[in-house]
Amino acid sequence: MKPFKTLYHHQLSLLTDLYQLTMAYGYWRAGRIHDEAVFHLFFRNAPFHGGYTIAAGLENAITYVSDLRYRKSDIDYLASLRNESQKPLFSADFLRYLKNLRFTVDIDAVEEGTIVFPQQPLLRVKGSLIQCQLLESALLNCISFPSLIATKASRLCYAAKGQPVVEFGIRRAQGFDGGLTASRAAYIGGCAGTSNVLAGKLYDIPVRGTHAHSWVMSFPNELDSFEQFTKVMPNNAYLLVDTYNTLEGVKNAIIIAKQLAQKNKHLSGIRLDSGDLAYLSIQARKMLDAAGLKNTKIMASNDLDEHIIASLEEQGAKIDVWAVGTKLATAFDQPALDGVYKLGAVRHKNGEWEYKLKLSEQTAKISIPGLLRTRRFFNKNGAVADAIYDEQLGINDFCTIIDSLDSTKRRKINNGTAYEELLQPIFRKGKLVYKIPSIAKSRQRTLDQLNLFHPAIRRFLNPHSYPVGLEKNLFELRMKLILQAREAAQENTQAPD
Repeated sequence: MKPFKTLYHHQLSLLTDLYQLTMAYGYWRAGRIHDEAVFHLFFRNAPFHGGYTIAAGLENAITYVSDLRYRKSDIDYLASLRNESQKPLFSADFLRYLKNLRFTVDIDAVEEGTIVFPQQPLLRVKGSLIQCQLLESALLNCISFPSLIATKASRLCYAAKGQPVVEFGIRRAQGFDGGLTASRAAYIGGCAGTSNVLAGKLYDIPVRGTHAHSWVMSFPNELDSFEQFTKVMPNNAYLLVDTYNTLEGVKNAIIIAKQLAQKNKHLSGIRLDSGDLAYLSIQARKMLDAAGLKNTKIMASNDLDEHIIASLEEQGAKIDVWAVGTKLATAFDQPALDGVYKLGAVRHKNGEWEYKLKLSEQTAKISIPGLLRTRRFFNKNGAVADAIYDEQLGINDFCTIIDSLDSTKRRKINNGTAYEELLQPIFRKGKLVYKIPSIAKSRQRTLDQLNLFHPAIRRFLNPHSYPVGLEKNLFELRMKLILQAREAAQENTQAPD
């Protein structure tokens, strides 16, 4: 086993499923190195039974693609792989091809912090068929989990009604890389900070923290532990008051706060980590206010999620800061976004684009053909509808969008309606053409984007369904291809005379 400290010092070129490489080998053997393709990365359902999703993870995807090449150690490893006959899995000529390969694809993407919906492409990858195929697994890894966590963070912030939410999940996250990804995505989703110090360093996220029960337990008594902690952190102290008896702990915190006041210092707050948080926070607030400590905040932790926070708010809990760990960093109630990466069109050398469609017995899994884009329309109140359209077919002046799952649901967009294109150029022929914004700007984009939509999309129970559909030309093309494919499949399965 490699030492922990060197485990992630390797290049990430082989961060892929084996079948991406075997398919690339197959394309190469079939002489298809000049074929082009368009793939789209999207998801089929909004997570957490919600009404929206926040796009995140683009910066990691950019970093991955920018540094993507197969180095000697990668080629040596691939050369060591064997098939069932114990012969090399890949030929030496193909491995030389990989070694000399430089990625020259075009990538368009939705910017981090953008509100997105099912079926819309978050990324569009166009270029060499082999190169597009090799990018699939890593791009899904880069985008799906961060988008899931950013969405969860947004839901938590909504439940908190504007009070700050801090991500405390590193100790329960799926590995340290998962913890770093979660911390970054949670901040983009709206969290005010993280307890993860490495994430703070790497991503410029504000770091927050208190102390653990072990600190209190290591001293002869609770009062002594509080006094010693505030000597070390006189201007940054949140005292954990529930190690023995919560309300007695609040009394001890008040004693310490008065001692600090004599030194012109201020107790930042107390933290509640167990028990009836509604009752205890109300009682603690009364005690703090009576002691003249109205500016001393109450932080709550204890396995919180958006539903618990919403319930505590309804109960009148007096909590100023919410610290959320496991349920946020692991996306506890839905640990995966159903992200997919589907082929939309192929083009042989010097040929025309050929639309491609995947059939399924499940209507929701039938893919959308084309070179797709998404146009978001606005009126004076904000976003009104999104149209997924094919770049070649274009959009009619009076756009009609049709629900891909229910063709009776249609919406007409008047000519001249303001709009924006959601997909932005990121790479052109392998060269980065996009300026990556700061994480603070991506977080602000999330907040600004949410204000563009009716607040009912953020409802936890039966959220409002924002109108998203296929532009009429694309809808008709898709239906035509579905019927042709079904007819061809039926002819192929008919019994001979």
